[in-house]
Amino acid sequence: MTALAFDETGVDVEYQGTEFRLEKDLIEDATGKSYVDVTDHEVLQIVEEDPSLSGEPRRVGDVL
Repeated sequence: MTALAFDETGVDVEYQGTEFRLEKDLIEDATGKSYVDVTDHEVLQIVEEDPSLSGEPRRVGDVL
């Protein structure tokens, strides 16, 4: 399972027992979108090759 914790400057990720940080700029470059318009599903797709996506995607701007 992958855990994501969003804040104003990026996302703390726990993936397969490893913790790391995805900075806001990296996420914007990877998605081609403003950070607040990126969804949690899009961040999961950056982290995992084939994530199990469930529920409605939530925009970072709504989470913050």
